[in-house]
Amino acid sequence: MTASYSLGLVGAGIGGSLTPAMQEAEGRAHGVALTYRRIDAEVRGFGVDDLPELVRWAKAFGFDGLNVTHPFKQAVLPLLDDISQAAEDLGAVNTVQIRDGRLVGHNTDWSGWGRAFRSALPDAVTDRAVVVGAGGAGLAVAYALLDQGAAHVAVHDADTERAQAAAIRLGKRFAAERITPVDDVAAALADAQGLVNATPIGMHGHAGLPVAPAVVDPRLWVADVVYFPLETELVALARSRGCRVVPGGGMAVGQAVDAFELFTGRQADADRMARHFADLTS
Repeated sequence: MTASYSLGLVGAGIGGSLTPAMQEAEGRAHGVALTYRRIDAEVRGFGVDDLPELVRWAKAFGFDGLNVTHPFKQAVLPLLDDISQAAEDLGAVNTVQIRDGRLVGHNTDWSGWGRAFRSALPDAVTDRAVVVGAGGAGLAVAYALLDQGAAHVAVHDADTERAQAAAIRLGKRFAAERITPVDDVAAALADAQGLVNATPIGMHGHAGLPVAPAVVDPRLWVADVVYFPLETELVALARSRGCRVVPGGGMAVGQAVDAFELFTGRQADADRMARHFADLTS
């Protein structure tokens, strides 16, 4: 009998998500029947308060797993039977396994980004880095950098308190002296080898640069989490100055790779999923 999996993505404004297509294509490559539905809060008219009922129906209808995105990554936590250590550390879940009626939460944003970064720049895993943006993406990126051995991560956010909270949260998991909130990006970059944009700046509808152009120095590697478009203003500027660049598709593909493995117990082909992502975004 052909294995089958029923999966879904829960979030608001997710019509443009490429995760369903990536997951279904990888399922076909494995010869399994995998269906993946968007459950869009904006389309269906539900909110955070409705999440317990939605999760109950997902279990009742035999879903094998859910991906969870904004604004539900924190709200889903109290509804779970167990969570991974990383999800607990980050205070956010984006992948929920449903097994024998039990809900187990994971965070594959951090592991997915880390997978993509190590593949692109394996010699940079211990570098000192500056992460701009202390929201969910910024936390995931900083976690991945610290987990893979970054000597130090400086985190900056327009909301100073959010940067401080991120440093405190991750400092509890890693050595506190390895992560520092900073106000001055230029000064922090003077003592770093890499820069990551983990803000929405650069995506369609949010044009611009997350940092002053002058700080994008040729000696830096530069990464972006934005992938609509892949060639953000930051990526284009960094390339023009000779920086080594990691475009934003890495987190999108990496989180899908890790989620597929959690949902199905099968090893995903990361290169194949990356090629499919490239086709979808070309």
